[in-house]
Amino acid sequence: MKDKELQFNQVVREHKSTIYTVCLMFSEDADRVEDLVQETLINIWQGFNTFEHRSNIRTWIWRIAMNTCISEERKRKRRPESSNIDALCNKICSPDDAREKQQVQMLYDRIHRLALMDRAIVLLWLENQTYEEIGKIIGISAKNVSVRLVRIRQQLMNMNEV
Repeated sequence: MKDKELQFNQVVREHKSTIYTVCLMFSEDADRVEDLVQETLINIWQGFNTFEHRSNIRTWIWRIAMNTCISEERKRKRRPESSNIDALCNKICSPDDAREKQQVQMLYDRIHRLALMDRAIVLLWLENQTYEEIGKIIGISAKNVSVRLVRIRQQLMNMNEV
């Protein structure tokens, strides 16, 4: 194997959960998540030689994964398809308590109804990223992240059941 391939494989091994988490947040269908992961890996491979190490590799991967998912989401919205929130909830959590499962399902349903960038901010926040890291990934200031999170939280609380 060439040096580039070895480095790429190492990066993918170290950051596969990050890639998968981002893709899972942007789709409710397990097969679609796998497609998003594959698209993300292709985009990482294509940009691997151009990564200049001006930012952390994790930040770079977050950004590629989110941009890939956002692009695919925009394409998907042009051709709507059915979704299954139950499959998502069963895949990411298996709470024994039916009420807890219902609450998790409701939360993910509401998150998926957010605008794409708001969804990305919530995802990064749920992954315990700092406001500064979120800002770098999204391309906004840390203060703007703070303001948007307050607005997003309010929006989530005000959403009605669909």
